[in-house]
Amino acid sequence: MPIQIQVTDRAGIKHVITTETGISLMEVLREHDLDVEAICGGSCACATCHVYVDPSWYPRLPPREEMEQELLSEQDNRRETSRLSCQIMVSDDLDGLQLTVAPPEL
Repeated sequence: MPIQIQVTDRAGIKHVITTETGISLMEVLREHDLDVEAICGGSCACATCHVYVDPSWYPRLPPREEMEQELLSEQDNRRETSRLSCQIMVSDDLDGLQLTVAPPEL
C-alpha cells in the first residue's frame, strides 16, 4: 500500500512523495532527486543521506544503531532529530512522515 512522506529539500521547498513500503528512505529520496548523495549506497558508511526528522515523528522511529550514532556524532550540522535515511525502512507506520534534508558538510 502506498504511503506519503513530506520532505523539505535544502532550498526549503516542500514535497509530498508517494512511495511503496519495503525500501529505505534513502532510496526514496534519491529516486526523487532530493539532494541525497548516499555515496556509500546505503551501507551506513558515510553520512551523505543525513536528514532531520520532524520532532513529532522522531520518537516513532526505531532507535539509532551504534554505527549510525557514530557517523552522526561526527557531523557538525547534526541535531537531536538527525537520522541517516539509509537506516530507516519505509513502512505503513511512516505514512505522513515529515523530514528535512540536512545541508551538506563543508
